[in-house]
Amino acid sequence: MGRITVAVMVSLWVIPISIIVNRIVPHPYMDEIFHIPQAQEYCRGNFRIWDPMITTPPGLYHLSLAYVASLFPGMYCVKSVSPFSHVCSTAILRSFNGVLAVICSILVYEIITHLRPALDKRKATLYAVVLALYPLHWFFTFLYYTDVASLTVVLAMYLACLKKNYLFSALLGALSVVVRQTNIIWMLFVACTGVIDIALVHPRGNMKADDFHESIRNSGSPTPKKSITGESKLRKRKFSTGVKTDYHSTLIISVSSTARMSSGLVEEFQNLLLTSWYLKWELLSSFCPFFLVLVAFGAFVHWNGSVVLGAKEAHVVSPHFAQIMYFSLIASLAMAPWHFSLGQASDMFWSFWENRPFSFFQGIMALAAVFLSVHFFSIAHPYLLADNRHYPFYLWRKVINGHWSMNKAQRKIWVLAYFLASAAALVPAPLIEFRYYTIPFFLLVLHSPTDDAGSWLLMGIVYLAVNAFTMAMFLCRPFHWQHEPGIQRFIW
Repeated sequence: MGRITVAVMVSLWVIPISIIVNRIVPHPYMDEIFHIPQAQEYCRGNFRIWDPMITTPPGLYHLSLAYVASLFPGMYCVKSVSPFSHVCSTAILRSFNGVLAVICSILVYEIITHLRPALDKRKATLYAVVLALYPLHWFFTFLYYTDVASLTVVLAMYLACLKKNYLFSALLGALSVVVRQTNIIWMLFVACTGVIDIALVHPRGNMKADDFHESIRNSGSPTPKKSITGESKLRKRKFSTGVKTDYHSTLIISVSSTARMSSGLVEEFQNLLLTSWYLKWELLSSFCPFFLVLVAFGAFVHWNGSVVLGAKEAHVVSPHFAQIMYFSLIASLAMAPWHFSLGQASDMFWSFWENRPFSFFQGIMALAAVFLSVHFFSIAHPYLLADNRHYPFYLWRKVINGHWSMNKAQRKIWVLAYFLASAAALVPAPLIEFRYYTIPFFLLVLHSPTDDAGSWLLMGIVYLAVNAFTMAMFLCRPFHWQHEPGIQRFIW
């Protein structure tokens, strides 16, 4: 069991389903009508021709060109093609995403085994295969979209950073931005995780702020007076179990728990800043390539006048805060077998009840945030309202816009960085596209501590059922528009 097993198992469904999709849908569909002709122009050597409706950079087309070039010698020898440009057919270009899906599953396996070296290889193999079945990733494996390439390069960048190969990680970060420009956010997130790993693992990362300043006053250089293992002695005191607590003691425990959580984040942030300052030259040399990519991206945005390349009027940056709620909903549903067992629901309830003053306050604030985000910052994008081939169209029409009541209703520092990165990547997007949630979902799952193989198997079965339904709808339930010729199909 290992990466070869993962690759073989993913290939077992990528190859036959790709053949079926290409047989039933042989011509470019949906966004493929932009991407495939553009890639074919690159195959002809016409690098100056650009479709103004394409919003993403040409990274996918350059990668596809390298992939097609690797296939050409063999295909030429068997006389299946004559000129090079004929190799860039719809089926061949789609097959590139199939190859990337296999590579992506191997990267997932490598990241899992790196983050959790004690995990059994069979479980790691199972987890990687189940994630390869994630519906929003699985479906676009068989079409020529940028999503699979974007996810693959971002995961490769993250793995390189985890292995402390920061220069290679930055190069992959640059490639990820060339595939999809919003990946600049995930490149910055990966760089932040690298800084966090260096700073908080370093011995000085365990030093308290007071000790740091005192050591500077005493010796002129920061030397830790003592090692701090986590919380202060004051916080380690426990209430006597023999005394029955009343409402006031419960309130004290709740406030203490709140203070512990907030002070833990503050301490981590302080330690991160102090240690980063102490290691500033080491961090600067390691992460300077990331900064250069960021500067280059800023220069591009200044020159281009926008983050997107084409169709700028339809992709204006908007404060779409409800995207965070939609992503939370999709992620919760996708991980439901993990978190909604009776035992876990019971534990969640009692945890909520034991800290009820603070928990009730948190719940009220969360509901208020949901109400304000959905009510004031839900954007009905024209593409969403006009295109009934996408599932979000029905989510908006039947659920979000149809029911007023619903419409109004690791390390802590790592979690904070992940939340900020997800918000920065999703909130500016005015269009609800479930596939935008793929990268944050994968990073969330990869850092989730669930080891129950039964839950993973159940999640895999759910994914298989969803994939069978969406692919059957795509292939077997075509329909027609009166105002436009051609066959229309349901898609994510």
